[in-house]
Amino acid sequence: MTTTAITNIASLVTNDPSLGDGSPLGLILDAAVVIEGDRVVWTGESSKAPATDNAVDAGGRAVIPGFVDSHSHLLFAGDRTEEFNARMSGRPYTAGGIRTTVAATRAATDDELDANVVRYLAEALRQGTTTFETKSGYGLTVEDEARALRIAARHTDEVTYLGAHVVPPDYADDPAGYVDLVTGPMLDASAPYARWVDVFCEKGAFDGDQARAILTAGMAKGLHPRVHANQLTHGPGVQLAVELDAASADHCTHLTDADVDALAQGNTVATLLPGAEFSTRANWPDARRLLDAGATVALSTDCNPGSSFTSSMPFCIALAVRDMGMTPDEALWSATAGGAAALRRTDIGRISPGARADLVLLDAPSHVHLAYRPGVPLVQAVRQRGERAL
Repeated sequence: MTTTAITNIASLVTNDPSLGDGSPLGLILDAAVVIEGDRVVWTGESSKAPATDNAVDAGGRAVIPGFVDSHSHLLFAGDRTEEFNARMSGRPYTAGGIRTTVAATRAATDDELDANVVRYLAEALRQGTTTFETKSGYGLTVEDEARALRIAARHTDEVTYLGAHVVPPDYADDPAGYVDLVTGPMLDASAPYARWVDVFCEKGAFDGDQARAILTAGMAKGLHPRVHANQLTHGPGVQLAVELDAASADHCTHLTDADVDALAQGNTVATLLPGAEFSTRANWPDARRLLDAGATVALSTDCNPGSSFTSSMPFCIALAVRDMGMTPDEALWSATAGGAAALRRTDIGRISPGARADLVLLDAPSHVHLAYRPGVPLVQAVRQRGERAL
C-alpha cells in the first residue's frame, strides 16, 4: 500500500490525549498525518514526518476527524414544509405530522427511498460527516420496516431498528397489539439488517414497560439498545437506557439529578440533538450540567423531516456552543469522538495510529472557527477511509 503525508497543518485535532498538548483534543500545531491504505499510521509535528510515497500540502489549514453523526432518520419520503412554516409562523397546524411521513414513505418505491438516502449522505459528506447511523421508523409495518433497514444497510453498518417510533394509526385502538408486532414478526424481519434496536420512550409514544419489552426483545435477537429518552418530558427513558447498558440515551432534554448521576456513572452516552430544539423552539438540553457531572456527551443532527431537518454537524456544534453551555473544544469532541462512543466504536472519531483515515480539512486555521463562523461552509476537503471523498 502507498503512503501519503498531509503536511503543513496549522492545527491537528487527534482526539488522543496522549498526543500533542495532552488535552482531550490532543491538539498538535504545525502538524502532519501519514496515511497508509485506509488507516492513520503516524501523527506528529510536520518537521518530524517520515518519508512517504505521496505528499499533500494542507496550506496552513486545520484538520479534524470526520464527524460521526450517531443519530439520524434518513429513510423517509416527502417533507413537512407546511408544518414547519405553520409552527414558525405561530399558526395552528392540524395535519398528520409523523403520520404524513409514514404515508409518504409507505407509498415510495425502494429506488425513491434509496435515492433520498444517497442525497442526504452526499449533503452530509460536504459538511464533513464520514460516519452516520440511521434508523427505520417511518414504515411501521413488517414489510416497510424491513425494507427501510435493507436499504439503509447498503450505505452504513450503523443501522437501527425503530419500529417503536410511534403507534401507527392502524393500531391506535390496540397499542399492546402493536408492541406484540414490534417484538414479534416485525423484529424477526428487521433484525438481519440492523445492529441496533431503539424505542421512543415518551408520553404519547411508548411507556417504560413497553420500552423495556421492546428493547429486551431486540437484545434477545442480538441487537444492541439505544433509546430516545427524555425529549419532551421527564420520564423513565434515561434510567432504562443506563440499566440496560444502552450505547446512548438520545435527546436528554429533561433530566432529574438522578438521571444525570446515572449517565455519569454508567456507560451510556448522552447524545444531544440541538437541531430538534432549534426547529421546535423547545428548551435546550443542558450540556454543561452533564459534562460537569462527568457524563460522556455526543452531538448529532437528528436529521428527520419533522423536527430537525438538518444534516449539518457544524451547525449543531455552533448551537451547542451558543446555547447549550459547551466550549468549542467540547462541542468538536462530542461531534467526533463522542459520536464514536455513542456507536461503541474505537476506530473512528480520532486521528491517531490505527484509526480509520477519516479526515476533514477546514478552510480555517483552527477548529474553533466551526463555532466562530456559524453557517459558513468551512469544509475544504474530506478523506474517507483514506481516499479523497470531497
